[in-house]
Amino acid sequence: MQGAIARVCVVVAAAILNHPLLFPQENATSAVEQDAELMARMRQHEERLARERAKMEEALSQPEEGAWEEAYSWYVWSALSFAVFLAVEMCRADAADWNGGGVDDELPESGCVDATSMALDKDVLANFCDKSTYGHAHDTGRAREFAEGFVDDLLESLRSVCDREADMEVEDFVGMGSMFESWQMCKPPVCDFIVPFSPPDPLAFQVSLWCDPSSDVPPDRRGCGTIRVSRPGDPEGGCLCGSANMGEDMLCLLHANQLHAYLDPRGSSLLAKGGVMAWFQVALTKAWGRISHKYDFEVTFRSLDTAGALKIRFPSGKAMMVNIIPAVQLADTDAYLVSHFPSDCGGPPDPFWPLSLAVYERNLLKHLARPLPQPSCHLHCLQVVTFLHRKQTALTGGNALLDYHWKTVVLHLLLLHPPPAWAADRTECRLRDILGFMHRSLREKRLHHVLIGNHRVPGELRLPETIRRAEPVNLFRSLVLRRDQYANTVRHLQEMMRNAAMLLQEYTPLLSNRGFHY
Repeated sequence: MQGAIARVCVVVAAAILNHPLLFPQENATSAVEQDAELMARMRQHEERLARERAKMEEALSQPEEGAWEEAYSWYVWSALSFAVFLAVEMCRADAADWNGGGVDDELPESGCVDATSMALDKDVLANFCDKSTYGHAHDTGRAREFAEGFVDDLLESLRSVCDREADMEVEDFVGMGSMFESWQMCKPPVCDFIVPFSPPDPLAFQVSLWCDPSSDVPPDRRGCGTIRVSRPGDPEGGCLCGSANMGEDMLCLLHANQLHAYLDPRGSSLLAKGGVMAWFQVALTKAWGRISHKYDFEVTFRSLDTAGALKIRFPSGKAMMVNIIPAVQLADTDAYLVSHFPSDCGGPPDPFWPLSLAVYERNLLKHLARPLPQPSCHLHCLQVVTFLHRKQTALTGGNALLDYHWKTVVLHLLLLHPPPAWAADRTECRLRDILGFMHRSLREKRLHHVLIGNHRVPGELRLPETIRRAEPVNLFRSLVLRRDQYANTVRHLQEMMRNAAMLLQEYTPLLSNRGFHY
């Protein structure tokens, strides 16, 4: 057996030492000649193995003691030698490809600014927090109160212009986002509202999430769901032509795959965002036309492609942004499938609707804030990083980071750190933690949704079990394939940390003039 092992080791050593990429010759031949030499050596290696196999087969035919053990050892060492030979070939080929111009998209190590070495002046930081606190609650409260009254009046007018037997039924709005979580810093103020809608009788919506056991949502659409329109006795949905006097508008909505491509061509009963948003845009325009005489301000649509994106301009010259987002509520929950997110210009294609857990996120923020020392620094930290993010974006251009990503990081850290760590005098430490967490998330291209599949979420939130037990959803998934966007985002974060002290010092005096006026 020792002889067989020695012969195999000689073959392996010869194969490795004779490999053309291990010790390249000074006068390298052409690629064709190298391939020919490589194939010749591989044939020689196969011939050696064949001769050794013939010897072992001959030994197997003789009933000598220990012959079976030697044959078995030969086969093991033959397989091992061949594996080593292939491994050397693959590794050297990969190395040659990398040296030929491969791109490394990892975070740069030279010249990096990390959260621990970032320059922050405690006095400037304290001054910023003071400026953002004094008058902020009053201004936010006035803006929120005005927006709620306006949207309530607008939706009441919308209901009056809709056909109750044919159009969607619009329900009461739900406030969401930074304005309703008391950390908004943007100017002009922005108010986001979810407006649930339901189909006319006798139709119903059947929602299917990506995490449902019987879901047909593909794996690359995590965090999304589909909405099927069904009628009594037909839970699977289907063609609704002739089932009721639906009216022309509803017929277009349910059969857009035949008329305007509003629905998924794979099934006429799947509701598409495009059809709903087109209907909602027209309905809002009619609704504002009925009540515009009551107000002395101007209302315009900021985008014809995004339903409910309104801009209000007051006689004083001040402005306010209002986003009214159509949505379908999941039964017996505070979760919604929305047509779009206000900060996301893209979104999944039809017929997939993104899931919004904004109500649960607001409740989680309130729940985690209760045991914190008063005053606490969690909202100040969130205001600082979103302020820096917006100012740096204005300087260096667009990137993949959103205010929502920063809120997600803060919520993750609130779940990790004990309440005493969020005292007001720990603002600088927590701010460095937030920036460090985002830095690591970008390096790994992974930032998980704070609620989906997170075992740290307290049970008091009563999050639906299917969402609690789902696999975590990576909010940075798009950065894995979009290298240009990833590089821009990395540079943005680096410049933001490098310029943090300057931005805070330069723009803090302006915060006192940011009040909301009609």
